[in-house]
Amino acid sequence: MPLKPLTFAALLLAAAAFPAAAPGAVAYKSAIAIDAATGTVLFQENADAVSPPASMTKLMTYATLCDYLQAGKLTLQTRVTVSREAARVGAQRDSTVVWLKQGETFTVDELIYAMMIQSANDAAWALAEQAAGSVPAFVGRMNAKARALGMVNSTFRTPNGFPVASHRVADGDLTSPRDYALLCRYLVLHTEVLRYTSVKTRPFGAGIRLQPTVMTNHNHLLGRVAGVDGLKTGFTNGAGFCLSCTALRNGHRVIAVMMNSPEAKVRDLNMRQLLDDAFVRIPVSEPPFAPAPGAPGPTPPAAPGAAGRPAPDGPVITLPGR
Repeated sequence: MPLKPLTFAALLLAAAAFPAAAPGAVAYKSAIAIDAATGTVLFQENADAVSPPASMTKLMTYATLCDYLQAGKLTLQTRVTVSREAARVGAQRDSTVVWLKQGETFTVDELIYAMMIQSANDAAWALAEQAAGSVPAFVGRMNAKARALGMVNSTFRTPNGFPVASHRVADGDLTSPRDYALLCRYLVLHTEVLRYTSVKTRPFGAGIRLQPTVMTNHNHLLGRVAGVDGLKTGFTNGAGFCLSCTALRNGHRVIAVMMNSPEAKVRDLNMRQLLDDAFVRIPVSEPPFAPAPGAPGPTPPAAPGAAGRPAPDGPVITLPGR
């Protein structure tokens, strides 16, 4: 059931918030939308196609980091001293960073904000080193977490999604929209990920650096599309433009993942439509979304709902043990 192409009228309505998409552009290679409360699939197209997640990888980094936090091995106030290796990540060409310098010290909390808002590759590297003692050890935990969540088409090789040295797609991080919807559902149910992903702008290094870095969230749907409060964008040449997105409207939460779009504006316009269509497909009888205790996350104002919602015809994404 393909997503209907945006009509001319829809493009005109969207133009106030987003630039117009290129005529005839392919929207994406693969996508999925689910009801976060039940895991019901509301839309899917090539949802098991495997491709790089790019910086969406940082959502798995955060999920893995949460295990260390919950086990008491780290706290949000743990001080992280930037290593030579983490600082060198910031020197890589085309790397999105907060320009960490060797010897600087920041809290885990501050580095998570940098990883989620600025999509800072150096912050993700520093967090992985701090948590597991080395990046390879942390990546091993990422893959173990993926297996525990039932992400059968995912392999992680970095904590940040940056292309590996060989630049071969097959050698880097790989996943599918269905796997990432499963991960995103876990995050919104069991962690405080929305505390970070809902923030549009924030200074990094305030009170530490002479000139803090002003971070701006790469998710341009925040504040522009009703209820959107996360989660993470991604882009590399091999991955195309990717987005794991979630929105809350009238007590219901939708998670949508779109991968390998040719342009950021095409991805954003089609994600907007995908969210709108997915909310219409949630049956009236479906339960409202409720996160697990201790993981409330922010709740933006709800948008007007749609009446006469048809029942979805897709399978259900189920978390292990639920």
